[in-house]
Amino acid sequence: MQPSLALDAVVVGLGDSGLAAVRHLSARGYQLGVLDTRTQPPHADALQTQYPQVVSHFGGLDAAWLPSAREVVLSPGVDPRHPVLQRYREQGGRVIGEIELFAQAVSAPVIAVTGSNGKSTVTRMVAAMAAEAGVAAAAGGNLGPPALDLLHDSPQADCYVLELSSFQLETTQSLKPQVAAVLNLSPDHLDRYAGMSDYAAAKARILNGAQHAVLNAADEWVSAMALPGQSVSWFSDCQTNSVATWQLIERERVTWLCHEQNPVISAADLSVVGRHNALNALAALAIGNAAGWPEAAMRKALQQFNGLPHRSESLGVHAERLWVNDSKATNVAAAIAAICGLEAPVVLIAGGQGKGQDFAPLAPVLAKTARAAVLYGQDAQRLAQVLADHIPVTVVDSLQSASAQALAHSAPGDVILLAPACASLDQFDNYQARGECFRALVAEVANA
Repeated sequence: MQPSLALDAVVVGLGDSGLAAVRHLSARGYQLGVLDTRTQPPHADALQTQYPQVVSHFGGLDAAWLPSAREVVLSPGVDPRHPVLQRYREQGGRVIGEIELFAQAVSAPVIAVTGSNGKSTVTRMVAAMAAEAGVAAAAGGNLGPPALDLLHDSPQADCYVLELSSFQLETTQSLKPQVAAVLNLSPDHLDRYAGMSDYAAAKARILNGAQHAVLNAADEWVSAMALPGQSVSWFSDCQTNSVATWQLIERERVTWLCHEQNPVISAADLSVVGRHNALNALAALAIGNAAGWPEAAMRKALQQFNGLPHRSESLGVHAERLWVNDSKATNVAAAIAAICGLEAPVVLIAGGQGKGQDFAPLAPVLAKTARAAVLYGQDAQRLAQVLADHIPVTVVDSLQSASAQALAHSAPGDVILLAPACASLDQFDNYQARGECFRALVAEVANA
């Protein structure tokens, strides 16, 4: 069904951010339409119940809906290269995203965090620091809730702390963060980008208009993003990096998070484990410092921060094995970080949608620390081709089978680690559903 009258905007994609955009624009009196390629989008029922005045079409992007619309609000999961959207832009149409709507409406300071890995953890660390410092911060974005829902539900917030993905940044022009951080860059989403340079350019958009940048001095892609004349705090996991004022420094076998060579907190005093999490905490400290928060409050918040579900989440020792859920490791670099954060022999469970990544960097890491790998999902065979010459590999068809085989191929004292290095969408709705499935499987082992 085509709309019977001109539309102020068309929201494309009815996921969480799409529904948030409908909520935001409806409150402003917009005449709206909603399109989704799925025949039954996640919030179809909510749209009909809460916004019956909004017209919709599911099951494809009908080009006839767009010419009369002043702008298209694109959900991050929808590829902006879709032919219908390309034609709309060529005809002078404006394609924006939910974060752009947020940027146009927000008046409080914004702290924005991006990177290939660790951005959810750092966002939550920063939010915890803000709370400890007495700052009323609302946190969300890519990790949820959507930014526009934060604006609606917490209109009096002192600041907003947002995790932003490259997809969200593609359609954002007006955001001017008080602090913008880029944590790292590694191959990811290369099924959507022309290459690493294209991917890096999308991430770098977070720095446009930022008052202060927090950048990883040890990451060549990130260090190249610094804008001329922009105020920058540099951090690094290498104590010999001469540019970084925030460093991880080893002193008498203790790893310290330091600012200008002065210890702030030891890695041993963090509630999260692994060197990658120490680096996340270091970045969070640099962000909080740039925001002007007291060091004592930030240190206390880090001591109490227990990490996120599905991110290096310990599920306990069962059948004499430690089970670790890192379902959020949706790319190779994240999986490597999870593996390197563990000391015992590891049996890795990996697989899913590889997103065009090169799996080769996994091989030498696993050769040093892993007893075996059990692989499943769409790109299991591609993974197996890379890993089979380095460690024993078993290929199965599901996470359920993978968990059973990991138990069979492990020994008492080992760590069984779910760090898929892949997206989940071949078999699950999202990485959270994958992690919950793994958690349930581990519960079965615990109750056996």
